[in-house]
Amino acid sequence: MDRISLKIGIVFFITILMVEGILFYYLHFSIIHSRIDEELNSLQTRGNNHRDILETSYTPETIHHITTMESRTETHVVITDQKGEVVTSSIPMDQSMQNIVAAAPRDVPRSGLILEDDWRDMKYIASVSPLEETGNVYMFKNTERVQGLIAKLNRHFWLAGILLLSSMVIITLFLSRFITKPVIKMNEATLKIRQGDYSVALPHLGNDELGELGESIQVLANDLNHIKRQRSEFLASISHELRTPLTYIKGYADIAGKESTNPEDRSKYLQIINEEATKLSGLVKSLFELAKMDENTFSIQKESVELCKLLQGIQTKMLPSFNEKNIKLNFICEGEIYIEADPVRFEQIIINLLDNARKYSDAGTKTTIHAFKKRGRTHLAIEDQGKGIPKDDQAWVFDRFYRVDKSRSTALGGSGLGLAIVKELVEAHGGKISIKSEVGKGTIFEIVI
Repeated sequence: MDRISLKIGIVFFITILMVEGILFYYLHFSIIHSRIDEELNSLQTRGNNHRDILETSYTPETIHHITTMESRTETHVVITDQKGEVVTSSIPMDQSMQNIVAAAPRDVPRSGLILEDDWRDMKYIASVSPLEETGNVYMFKNTERVQGLIAKLNRHFWLAGILLLSSMVIITLFLSRFITKPVIKMNEATLKIRQGDYSVALPHLGNDELGELGESIQVLANDLNHIKRQRSEFLASISHELRTPLTYIKGYADIAGKESTNPEDRSKYLQIINEEATKLSGLVKSLFELAKMDENTFSIQKESVELCKLLQGIQTKMLPSFNEKNIKLNFICEGEIYIEADPVRFEQIIINLLDNARKYSDAGTKTTIHAFKKRGRTHLAIEDQGKGIPKDDQAWVFDRFYRVDKSRSTALGGSGLGLAIVKELVEAHGGKISIKSEVGKGTIFEIVI
């Protein structure tokens, strides 16, 4: 888990180090050259100033004043005549100074000239300023002082570099941990999911891409956890749904097969066996249909269907069962509505939804079938005033064998497959089904095609 933070930290560190190194080198190079240029310009300007004074008053007193002044500073002055002979010098000339003077060009521009700028290897940096029809003024400065200045500047740069490097290490460690912390949490979550543990609870990781990925992993874990729970419930439900009728069939078949059983009881037992076999056959048929839908081997035969007429026929067919329970079945259809649908399968959808409404509605309530067109789409709503479905269960009511009230559903004869088949059939027609429900007030199933 720490490997990714180490890798990111190394990449950050190397990247920042390269960028800062280049910037530091450029800054160091610029400052040093700027400082050397300042020294050279200052030296040349000083020589030009002496030249200007001497051109105004070229007297022994002025020359003595200039040499005396320069003997007390870091710079040195040498004044020569037109023949190149030394008139005066603020310090005794050594060989390096003599070589620079000897190598000076004869034609020097009025603004002066830098004769030596190699502060690393030479003893002096030097400039020359021409005296009009008199000679030249040479200025010298020992490079030891310049090198000392540069060395002090380098020490400051090294100190700043060490402080910057230390801060870079701290910032890199912090950033790598900060960035990789959500990644590590997501990695731990995916490892738990891979091991079959879907009880993942990721905190909010922000509003960026990492946060969205964390939310996706959380949703995936929740869905997988629900699927795992549903699979267990599916196996328990299917075993229960199959075991109950099979137990009845076996038990009553054993009793009916006994010679001591009178014909009247035998007939009654055979009737029970027939009813349970019919239930079992319906369950197997539903499972078979769902299996075909899963394998995409299920097909529907679409044709142009007048929806209002189809719904009117379904209402007539279902009305007796609603009347028996004293539930009013209303029908509203706005104009002629034609859809492309398989009439047999579409009728199966409506009957399943109406049967579901009838089972979970009390006497004295009403159920309404409402069909209408809206924005080029066909809407079909089945609204009841039944018990309603809790909000937490609404997302799962179309899952196979899912029951909101498991004990009651079994008593009412539901297998938990009806709504799953409805959803598959609606989607096979290119439509969508949604649910709105409130406990104690009723439920609306709406199909949009």
